[in-house]
Amino acid sequence: MEKKSIVINPRKLSGAVNIPPSKSLSHRGIMCAGLSKTVSVVDNLIYSDDISTTIQAMKQFGMEVLKEEKIGERYKLTLQNKKIEDFEESGTKMVQMKTAINCSESGTTIRFMMPFFTFSDEPLTFKGRGRLVERPYETFYKILREKGVAYETTNGLLPVTIKGELPSGEFKMAGNVSSQFISGLMLVLPLLKGDSTIELTTPLESKGYVDMTVDTSEKFGVEIENRAHETYLIKGGQTYKGTHYTVEGDYSQAAFWLVASCIGNDVLLRGMQPKSLQGDQEILQIIEALGAEIVWNQDELAVGRQSLDGIVVDASQCPDIVPVLTVLLSLARGTSEIINAGRLRIKESDRLNAICTELNKMGGNVEEKPEGLVIHGVQGFKGAKVDSWNDHRIAMALAIAASRADGDVEITGYESVRKSYPMFWKDYEMLGGQIHGESDWKNF
Repeated sequence: MEKKSIVINPRKLSGAVNIPPSKSLSHRGIMCAGLSKTVSVVDNLIYSDDISTTIQAMKQFGMEVLKEEKIGERYKLTLQNKKIEDFEESGTKMVQMKTAINCSESGTTIRFMMPFFTFSDEPLTFKGRGRLVERPYETFYKILREKGVAYETTNGLLPVTIKGELPSGEFKMAGNVSSQFISGLMLVLPLLKGDSTIELTTPLESKGYVDMTVDTSEKFGVEIENRAHETYLIKGGQTYKGTHYTVEGDYSQAAFWLVASCIGNDVLLRGMQPKSLQGDQEILQIIEALGAEIVWNQDELAVGRQSLDGIVVDASQCPDIVPVLTVLLSLARGTSEIINAGRLRIKESDRLNAICTELNKMGGNVEEKPEGLVIHGVQGFKGAKVDSWNDHRIAMALAIAASRADGDVEITGYESVRKSYPMFWKDYEMLGGQIHGESDWKNF
């Protein structure tokens, strides 16, 4: 079956865009609210594929949506989990029958919620599709073996079925595999009877993501003590308390429009927080290091003076922005390098290979390394037919590159943006981008 595609006629992008809410914080806010026996409100949500997946999964653990309010393209949800009280007080499980949790293609959903098996009386199966089936889970399987918890899988791939209870105590994990496994434990361990510690055996990458989990948990009344990002102390017997939680704007999505402004467009970003725990806020420091100017006006953000010179970027704390960052560095003078980015090979696509392959089709000069990329500056991009690799961040990065192409750019698999930013193509057109093709991109 041939992939659907759109064609972008290169035009300068200009205007203001409301940045979507942080996908990372949306997951955390929904899960913490969904573990609270008192009422919470989670505000400023969009129903991207990943967030819809988490909402449906949390419903299987007793979360109720008491009220749904639609405000433009955003949602405000009133949430509660009455079953959590039975679990805390008597050990009664929230899932009381053999159940399959469908995590679709959301890595955050499955890695955060795997420890939730302890809430089920019967074996609990986690399913996925696409690249999620083959992404690595050995970090968590190792914990299950150490804790004597039974599980069944097929050569390490999904689906996986887990049966048992997660005991409190000591957990040792590598810090350079996936912070999402750490965050998943952090959500569940406070509800167990005993105290626990998470000790990292290697330096923690993606610190910002773990910091967001600690901070969001605290907003819902759960305390986690962070000792220098090496050990986390978690008291047992805690309770998530309902609160009003508003999700802030997403720096990983803002990065696309910031890069657009850096390479010759004129986009004003609205709805951003100058102070944020999001690791992808590092895009601001990277832009300044390249020689461009960041301009704030309350919650509005723009790029001023632009003079781009090649630099070396350590991506260990901001892996999600690497695809669009490669677009930016391609139009900087001289040679740039992205290092410590090996984990990008196990995302929705092998993102190092994907962005290298597709950007070079457009006249880029990108070399692939085992743990990163070497990027030689070019004057602009060429029209070409490129593919998203079914990866939302590749599709959006190529669309930003298309704004500096000398001819039409056809992107196949454009619909992958639904995973995180379903209104991306609408925003792109609203900013003056010209999109053609018999497609359903306007109806996401």
